[in-house]
Amino acid sequence: MSLFSSHSCSAFHFFHKRSADVKSLSLAVRAPRPTLIALSAAVLWLSGCAVKPVPFTDAERVQTAQADRTSMFASQQPVSGPITLDEAMARAIRYNLDHRLKMMEEALAQKQLDLSNFDLLPKLTAQAGYTNRNHPLASSSEGLYTQEESLIPSFSTDQNSRTADLNLSWNLLDFGVSYYEAKEQADHVLVLEQRRRKVVQLMMQQVREAYWQALGAQRLHDRIGPLLDAARAALDDSRAAQKQGLRAPIDTLNYQHSLLDLMRQLEAVRDQLEEAKPRLAALMNLEPGKDYTLAASEDFPVPDFDMPMPQMEDTALQRRPELVEASYNERISVNETHKAMAKLLPGIELELGGHYDSNSFLVYNAWRAAGISISWNLLNLLNVKTIRGTADAQLEVAKTQRMALSMAVLTQVHVARSELSAKQRQFDLFRQMNDVDQQILEHTHNATQANAQGKLEEIRVATSAMMSELRLYQSYGELESAYGQMLATLGLDPVPDAVRGHDLASLTQSIGAEQKHWDALGHAGSTVAAAQPGPTKTAAAALAAGAQPQ
Repeated sequence: MSLFSSHSCSAFHFFHKRSADVKSLSLAVRAPRPTLIALSAAVLWLSGCAVKPVPFTDAERVQTAQADRTSMFASQQPVSGPITLDEAMARAIRYNLDHRLKMMEEALAQKQLDLSNFDLLPKLTAQAGYTNRNHPLASSSEGLYTQEESLIPSFSTDQNSRTADLNLSWNLLDFGVSYYEAKEQADHVLVLEQRRRKVVQLMMQQVREAYWQALGAQRLHDRIGPLLDAARAALDDSRAAQKQGLRAPIDTLNYQHSLLDLMRQLEAVRDQLEEAKPRLAALMNLEPGKDYTLAASEDFPVPDFDMPMPQMEDTALQRRPELVEASYNERISVNETHKAMAKLLPGIELELGGHYDSNSFLVYNAWRAAGISISWNLLNLLNVKTIRGTADAQLEVAKTQRMALSMAVLTQVHVARSELSAKQRQFDLFRQMNDVDQQILEHTHNATQANAQGKLEEIRVATSAMMSELRLYQSYGELESAYGQMLATLGLDPVPDAVRGHDLASLTQSIGAEQKHWDALGHAGSTVAAAQPGPTKTAAAALAAGAQPQ
């Protein structure tokens, strides 16, 4: 017995000493010199990768400017003839960059909604790894009370191991929060649709006014040059007569002053005419400086809108983009409340997965596992009242904003109706004044005598007649703008809900048909359907997917 005990103690002492030697050897290991060199080189290399400001070069800016200039007017149908008002509106809807930006924002929001819907799905995670150790993962044990080694050093893991995992997990709390976030994103898509509608309505109002002003500029542009030439010739004759002393100096100077004043007026009119067509071209996204012709119109149909005021108010409250957007924002606030309350609930997570480990010491290298876990931040319960109060206050703010907008919309309906009536009266006066000025010009031209005073009178009357005709076109443009403002105030869209095609010809026909519909509605007082998402929503999705406008 003593001999056996002696051998046992010797063996235990040997393994204890061996374990101490292994630990001492592990502690004595130091990083070799090549490792230190590689580490130093890596530090130096990373320090050289520090990010520094890099401005664009002149060549890059030139290239960007050229690319932008080409892209702004690319893939547009060229102008092939005189542009009508309906075609001008169609070109603005189809090619105007502000409108295309709103379409792309709407398409982007739709893509973000698709991403939000993916957040509702469970998480499927695949993971793989490889591990290599320079020493076995060995360990030893010590007695809790004896502080002596109880087992010899051992290991149960290979130095080289491969692992693979495929886990399916679903957190019910995250699902609930993601559900309300997806509903908010869906409403955000509809909000952007209403903002696009507002942009289109305001743009059509601007196109109406700019079109008629540009048409007036087109008709009068060729008449300014001859008048200026006649005024300069009369001024030269007057100065020649002044040198010869044929007339009293004060009469000659007054005559020259009158001519110069007429020339100043003509130059001011020419400046106005030269600015009219570029403004319309910008709305249609035509290249600046490109010449185009507008379809001539000899008559001026006076737009009217005789819908009863109570029906106009109801139509505006139902269709105005701002009010529809406010309703969606109110619904977003409700979903935000639901989301805040859902975050107070406990989180339950379900897990199911398959696993693999190449460790040769394992009895089963592949296995499946399933589990469920629950977590709950109990401190959130102390904040329930504050969260609920904040959500209710946010909802009340949204409701109050919608009511304030409703009051502003009702006021705008009455103001727009009054402004349309005022522009109608003003246009009627300008038309009568233009008729009188044209008759005066005709009689003056027939009765002009071959003397200096007669030339002055004819130039003055011709200038007055031309400015009267210009004011007539400007007044009609303001009348069309007031009519467009009336339609926009009621929330009436220039494009119907269903369009046969999104090409320029189909869009032009749809705008003309819809305009006739609104004209008939204004006189008959029919009921207007509630606002629906416009057809350009499909075009926005196609544009975001890479389709080029036609």
